[in-house]
Amino acid sequence: MANHKSAAKRARQTITKTARNSQTKKTVRTFEKKLRTAIDAKDKETAQKALVEYCSKLDKAAAKGIIHRNNAARKSSRLSSQVSAI
Repeated sequence: MANHKSAAKRARQTITKTARNSQTKKTVRTFEKKLRTAIDAKDKETAQKALVEYCSKLDKAAAKGIIHRNNAARKSSRLSSQVSAI
């Protein structure tokens, strides 16, 4: 338990940020799942649309520091090459 006002405020902020970050990560994982499903089904049109949405969500998460920017770049690169291979 926090003993100072500033420490109590910091604890409240951490709870809020953690909730926001986990929601963003969950959203990114959902879009990744949609994209992988389209790739497995070999549906190029759906996969391309899903790739655009996924990369957008991934880049926003990387810009906010929720995931590392190199991690985001690696994932988008690998999945875009898979979509191109369909």
